[in-house]
Amino acid sequence: MTKDSRLKTPDLVRCHWPGNDELYIKYHDEEWGKTTHDDKILFEFLTLESAQAGLSWITILRRRENYRKAYADFDVQKVAAFNDEDVARLLNDEGIIRNRLKVASSISNAKLFIEVQKEFGSFDKYLYSFMPDGKPINNTSGTLPASTPISDAISKDMKKRGFKFFGTTICYAHMQATGMVNDHIPGCSFKINTDPTN
Repeated sequence: MTKDSRLKTPDLVRCHWPGNDELYIKYHDEEWGKTTHDDKILFEFLTLESAQAGLSWITILRRRENYRKAYADFDVQKVAAFNDEDVARLLNDEGIIRNRLKVASSISNAKLFIEVQKEFGSFDKYLYSFMPDGKPINNTSGTLPASTPISDAISKDMKKRGFKFFGTTICYAHMQATGMVNDHIPGCSFKINTDPTN
């Protein structure tokens, strides 16, 4: 679907934040708020959201394919095994955010991600242990908070475990992206059927 056809579809109602940006619209329509229980996708968003800290999300989305190449298609085992040569490679990669602290934390976060998988059986099970009844939340208020008590609790626990660049605001963005919370506004055409388990 082209940008024009996406924008001119009369029967579609969208959240306002994608604006007219084709990449943002595609992300909104196809991914944002859709529940996933796939650890690989959860690791991808953990890495991307952490890289976003202090930047706009569209900045990261535009570099997403570069991140996939640079980070071994977000294979957590491979990223956890990155060495000093890989760090140097990443810091010279113009296709990603070349911040030394963020690059270093992306590798240490991968190692911690694996530890959580070992402890809980999956990273997904760990995240959903914080959710009411272990299920996604459908936000019908029409407001988009920057954080919630749940994101506070997850980010606090992850900080204790050693994760970096994953404060409560970044954590909540991760929850929105992976459908732990459905923050599509009431009336948005993409508010429905975002949880594949329903």
